[in-house]
Amino acid sequence: MYYPYFRGKQFELIAIRESASLIASASFVPIIEPVRESLGGLERTLRSLTDAGAQAIVVVNPRHGDHRGNGDSISTLLERDYRGIDAVSAGILLRNDTSSDEAATLLSAHAEQNTAVVHAGFTEARTVAGSLDSRMSNVRNVFIEDQTNMLYRRHFIGSTRILIRDGFERKRNADYHEVDNFSDLHITYRDMGMDGYGDFLTVGDNYSEGGGPAYAVAIHLTYIDPNHDQAMFIYHFVSDTNDTPTDPAGKFAQALAKLIWRLDKGDSKLVETSAIREFRDLHTRGHFPGLGYVKKLSIKHHLETLANYHNLEANA
Repeated sequence: MYYPYFRGKQFELIAIRESASLIASASFVPIIEPVRESLGGLERTLRSLTDAGAQAIVVVNPRHGDHRGNGDSISTLLERDYRGIDAVSAGILLRNDTSSDEAATLLSAHAEQNTAVVHAGFTEARTVAGSLDSRMSNVRNVFIEDQTNMLYRRHFIGSTRILIRDGFERKRNADYHEVDNFSDLHITYRDMGMDGYGDFLTVGDNYSEGGGPAYAVAIHLTYIDPNHDQAMFIYHFVSDTNDTPTDPAGKFAQALAKLIWRLDKGDSKLVETSAIREFRDLHTRGHFPGLGYVKKLSIKHHLETLANYHNLEANA
C-alpha cells in the first residue's frame, strides 16, 4: 500500500526504528537508500522492522551518498543476513545513467532476493521487462513519478506497481507559506492503475549531504483535510527571525509557538500523534532538541497521519 522512500540519514533511520511497530501494523513498506558508509544504523533498523513483523526494501546501488558507484557492502549485508527472507527485498535503482547491461547484471545478481525495481530516469523499459519476463508477477516495480511516464510504466503491467510522488516542495525555510498542497496519491493511486503509492515524506527528493547554518527554522507537518476530499496538505511553521544563522534554539521556539497556537485554536486538522505530543512537551519545557530531532518528529508524524487515515478508511 504505502511505500515511504527514505535516504537513510541518521534521523531517518531512527524515525523508522521508533515507528517499526506502527509500520508493521499498517503494512507500510519503507524503501531505504543507504547514504552513509557505515551500515550499522541500517542493520539496527532492519532488525527493528523484521522483529516487528514489517517488510523493507533496501536499494543496493544508491544514487547518492557514500555508496554511490559501489553498493557491494549493501549487497553483502542482504546476502548474509536476509537471503531467503521475504521481509527484506533488494531494491535495484535504474537511473538515467544506468546502462542496459548494468541493469541486466543487477537483476540477475539479486534474482533470489524478492527483487524490487526502482525506476528513476531509466528509459529502456522494454529491455528490463524482457529481463524480468516470467518473474514479473513476483517483482515490485516502483516508479518515481516525475522520472517515468505512463507509456514506460505500462510495460510492467502484471507486476505489483507502486508510484512515488514527491509532495514536498523544497524552498528556503524563510520562503514557505503556512500551508501548501502535498498530495492526493493516497486516494487516487488505484485510479492510476497502481497497487501502492509512496512519497519522500517531509524531507523531499532533493538530496544534500548536510544542511548549512539555519537562517530560519521550519517545522513541517502534514495533515489530511476532510473538507477537500481527504487530500493531504502540509503546514510550514517558520521562525520570525531569519536574518542571521545565530540562535537556532530561539528560532525553533518561535516556530514551535506558531505550531502550538494553531493546535490550540482547535481547527488545525493535525492528528494528535506521538510526535505532536512531543512537540507540546518541548514547548512546555522550553527545550530545543536539535534540528535533526525536529525532522525525525516530522517524519514520525507523517507516518502516523497516513496510518490513521488508512485505519479509518478500512473501518468506515
